[in-house]
Amino acid sequence: MRVFLETPRLRLRLFTADDSALLFELYDDPQVMRFLNGGKPADLAEIETLDIPAFLGYYERFPGYGFWAAEELDGTFLGWFHFRPAPGAEADEPELGYRLHRAAWGKGYATEGSLALLKTGFAELGIRRAVAYTMAVNHGSRRVLEKIGMRFVRGFTEDWAELIEGGEHGEVEYAITRAEWERWVS
Repeated sequence: MRVFLETPRLRLRLFTADDSALLFELYDDPQVMRFLNGGKPADLAEIETLDIPAFLGYYERFPGYGFWAAEELDGTFLGWFHFRPAPGAEADEPELGYRLHRAAWGKGYATEGSLALLKTGFAELGIRRAVAYTMAVNHGSRRVLEKIGMRFVRGFTEDWAELIEGGEHGEVEYAITRAEWERWVS
């Protein structure tokens, strides 16, 4: 297992084709998925044929970017982080995101992993700006984004095929530039 990044409490590693069951367990929790798909049950076949191949594809197309399995140092799977160019975006303006098991909520893991990825992005990958998106009503994620120095950029609405609860309030974008990051960490 190739480790991408380690923090005092987390190990971010490359996903493998053998991680489908871990993702299924994460995605099958309606509370984890409520701001993403309204809490619908997970589909193992979709994870195996779409999600895992997409995760693995980022490593080849965008070295240093991608989706990272997040584990405690003892190997307990907590969820994942992504730090990757969004479709149509420039490589030096990656999107930051995460999805964690409920047992990991409120323990600072989202903040710790996100800070480590931002530091890697600005110090090693030479990014100029990082962005993050969430539903306007996802106050937990919004707090994390503010804690890591990102600033609110705008609110917007998406045209979703199926509106989920809270979606009527729209989405929000947060961002941090290299200059803002340097001021924030100094």
